[in-house]
Amino acid sequence: MFDTKVAIVVLDDLQTWQKLNVTAFLATGIAGGAPDAMGEPYVDSAGRRYAALLGQPVMIFAADRSTLLRSRNQALTRGLACAAYVEAMFATGHDAANREAFASEPAEEPALVGIAIRGPKKDVEKAIKGAKLHP
Repeated sequence: MFDTKVAIVVLDDLQTWQKLNVTAFLATGIAGGAPDAMGEPYVDSAGRRYAALLGQPVMIFAADRSTLLRSRNQALTRGLACAAYVEAMFATGHDAANREAFASEPAEEPALVGIAIRGPKKDVEKAIKGAKLHP
């Protein structure tokens, strides 16, 4: 049904609140970076408007650090939309501090705790090879 795929891969040994936090942030990264992925706003039966959501399913996967890094590298090599969250961002309190923490990570081996990628379905599937659907 969709030519593209959205996948979020989180580190498998995070605490539950961390997994949820990372997933939420990464989903907004895809929404902000790929406006064409957004659906139309929602309207309830009383006519009240709600924000638009991503217009396709988002699959959530779990992986170890090496698989996360490999998936990130594959996403970048394939030119896929990619959002990333690093461990140091858990200790920050606002966007500017998050970006500073992210920028201070070693570019080739950041301490990734999650990534989100979107692009052609086959390319995303190749990029996330080794990650398992989150239980």
